Amino acid sequence: MDSSRKPKNPCTRRKPRASDSTGPGPAPTTPDELHAWLIRELGLRMPRRAITEGHASPFDYLCWAFFGPDAESKTPAECGQNRPVCDAVIWANRGGGKTFLGAVATALDLIFLGGVHIRVLGGSLQQSQRMYAHLRRLFDPAQHPGLASMIRGRTTERRLTLSNGSEVELLAQSQTSVRGTRVQKIRCDEVDLFAPDVWEAVQLATRSAQVKLPDGSTRTVRGSIECLSTMHVPHGVMHALVQEAREGRRRLFRWGVIDVLGHCGGEHACAEGTDAPCPLWDECRGRAKKRSEQHAGHVTIDDAIALKRRVSLPVWETEMLTRRPRRSHAVFPEFARATHVVGEAGREPDADAELRAGAVLWAAGMDFGMRGATAVLWGALDRRGVLWILDERHLEGVILSEHVAAMQGGLQKPGVPAWPRPAWVAIDPSGRSVDGQTGLSAHEVLKRADLRPVCSNEGVSAGIAQVRARLSPASGDSPRLYVHARCVKLIEALERYGYPKHDPLTEKPEKGQFDHAADALRYLVRHLDRPRPQAASGMYT
Repeated sequence: MDSSRKPKNPCTRRKPRASDSTGPGPAPTTPDELHAWLIRELGLRMPRRAITEGHASPFDYLCWAFFGPDAESKTPAECGQNRPVCDAVIWANRGGGKTFLGAVATALDLIFLGGVHIRVLGGSLQQSQRMYAHLRRLFDPAQHPGLASMIRGRTTERRLTLSNGSEVELLAQSQTSVRGTRVQKIRCDEVDLFAPDVWEAVQLATRSAQVKLPDGSTRTVRGSIECLSTMHVPHGVMHALVQEAREGRRRLFRWGVIDVLGHCGGEHACAEGTDAPCPLWDECRGRAKKRSEQHAGHVTIDDAIALKRRVSLPVWETEMLTRRPRRSHAVFPEFARATHVVGEAGREPDADAELRAGAVLWAAGMDFGMRGATAVLWGALDRRGVLWILDERHLEGVILSEHVAAMQGGLQKPGVPAWPRPAWVAIDPSGRSVDGQTGLSAHEVLKRADLRPVCSNEGVSAGIAQVRARLSPASGDSPRLYVHARCVKLIEALERYGYPKHDPLTEKPEKGQFDHAADALRYLVRHLDRPRPQAASGMYT
């Protein structure tokens, strides 16, 4: 959005009159009071509850930003002893109101926290200016004269200061702009566009301070960073931040287009099986009809339908439903933790016990490395032909003989009984090359250890296709490949192994830290699924 144009307030339901307010009034002390203040002073209404299970509402984020992370603790003692996280990640859909809500949160801070210093940093200066343009509109004398009267001095294109000493300033996307900054809050918009070095510099740019409240009391505002973004860069900054939030290191607020839908009237049929069901039926299930107009979101049903019809399903699920990270360059886009990972706490089935007793084949896959990691995968094939990867060994700087010894011992780890001996170990064809010092190839070392190495000269693409076929059979049947949750490196590789972004036509994946475990799996599956006669002793000998 061009900052010179008047920004649209996506959550406003009525236009406030110039006579509506003569000042901010007392600071809200509860979510209900905050909601009433937003309606009274800004004419702003928004959903207070999400539609999608597990999601947050935009109002949840505003409450957290305004009342502070300590407000979520149950007792004052908890605030002092078990400090809640003070950084937040807002993962929302395109057009979900992130930038505008960041401006609203900034306005609330400026108005009610005297002396607070805030910086706005976007993925580009233009992105920062978008949030700032929304903020300036909130202090527009023609719209909100009471709030405008709090402005001190001249408002510039990059700085706004209030009479209570609070201020906000835009930062440029550069180390020079960020370094040396020491403020209470930094709001980062579209963090997936941040340069890595700038993002690292931001982490050291906040500090806590005492601020003055309208009633004359003081409050400690702890240094915090809020990140507002879609997740459109495969495994970029936002992907890492969401993972940190899931680990409890940041507070996550997540919503999608369904959570900010407007009220749905009778013009769209909701019942499943009708002649013309609503295109949003699978996502909404009629819940938008249950919202009153006063508590509805800002995206109309017709607009949401039009957007869905314009894009592919993966883009819709990533950028509008916030269901999963974008995986446009992924080698294995079919892989999903919810579908293919087993053995996590509370999730069934846990494959260990059953397969130890009834597997028809135990096999291993191995990718060699010295300066890089050597990866070994341990798999079991059940009677239905389903492959279960049950354990892994992923280490750097370890000589081959140590890996051989570990494999002969069944990759035994604390708390996990040793695995049965593999019928064979599928390896990289380069393993046939003779080492100049030992005079032996890796293939020969494994053979002497009675680990029966096997390899194939089929291309990389063919092996990838075989793995993908097991992850998501074209027939629509259930997957024929599952991974145990203890195989952390393999799971990460299946999610992050990708093709070069600068060369979309290449069929060769990008080499790096995520290829070792993926290659070990490819060797295993490639040998397992090669056409061969069945032996009398069982399947896939």
